[in-house]
Amino acid sequence: MIVWLNGTHGAGKTTTSALVQQLLPDSRVFDAEKVGETLMDITPALPATDNFQHWPPWRQLVVETARRVLDYTDGTLVMPMTVLVEEYWREISSGLARHAIPVRHFVLHADQDTLRGRIEGDTVMGPSPFRLAYLEPYAEAARTWLHEEAEVIDTTSLTPAQAARQVAEAVSGTPDRMR
Repeated sequence: MIVWLNGTHGAGKTTTSALVQQLLPDSRVFDAEKVGETLMDITPALPATDNFQHWPPWRQLVVETARRVLDYTDGTLVMPMTVLVEEYWREISSGLARHAIPVRHFVLHADQDTLRGRIEGDTVMGPSPFRLAYLEPYAEAARTWLHEEAEVIDTTSLTPAQAARQVAEAVSGTPDRMR
């Protein structure tokens, strides 16, 4: 199965995914951003874009890579990855469904002020205009489709460990369901 941690930058996906992996037996973290980084390294470059998710091969390769890793290892993949374009989420989730891979889709949510504060106060990456630029697209996706398509965990006042526990308990304590 796949435990997909969605949400915008600053929501805690990367940190939470590592903690979820520790709580779920036979699980691994697969950061689909690495697929995008590989595509960005192609020379000559693929057509210019401000986000590798706009390249159709990224979405197809995420599905195929997840499928192949699960075929090889079985278990659970914990995937921290922001997907804010509904069409892209539909393409990825239906691709996984075609391979009969169950997906638990979670959104790690926080209010805009909290997200902005986390991004601006990030001591590892530093303040990032790129990350800040996704606050409004996230808010729009949350309002229009994203929160209806996922199990929402409000991380505004949670530690990453608390969020990870909520995800792990949801995954272990209820039947798998496709999202």
